Amino acid sequence: MAATDDTARVWDLAEKISVAMLATWDGRNPHARPMSAHIARDENAFYFLADKRHHKDEDIRKFPTVCLAFADASDHKYVSISGEASVSSDRAKIKELWSAWAKAWWDSPDDPNVCVLKVVPTEAEYWDTPGKVISSIKMAVAAATGSRPDIGENRKVAM
Repeated sequence: MAATDDTARVWDLAEKISVAMLATWDGRNPHARPMSAHIARDENAFYFLADKRHHKDEDIRKFPTVCLAFADASDHKYVSISGEASVSSDRAKIKELWSAWAKAWWDSPDDPNVCVLKVVPTEAEYWDTPGKVISSIKMAVAAATGSRPDIGENRKVAM
């Protein structure tokens, strides 16, 4: 696969999975939490609505390098994306990203606790297997024959 194909596959998998574990660093420990991703491929960015009361924004201001981990375990598809994050209180962007999901967390996009996290990817790695049944068969054959299983594509991608 060409680099542009690999990059497209990273974006495709992230869009399909749509929820990422956003991992930040507080200076002592990593912290990961599930976040609904707003994928903006044309901007080379991932956006998240976040709550200022939960300290993700503080971690990002101090340590902007983050990791986004997307996983669809039922289909054996995974993407890990490293990038540089920033925090904004841009009300226009918050309103653009607002959804029914956001309404479950905040009363309105004007809530002062809502902020936008933007992640610009720098590198990614994906694992794209043909699915659980075929992967299981290939693993069993490899175990029986002493060979290494070919269970799909794994690529490192510069973003």
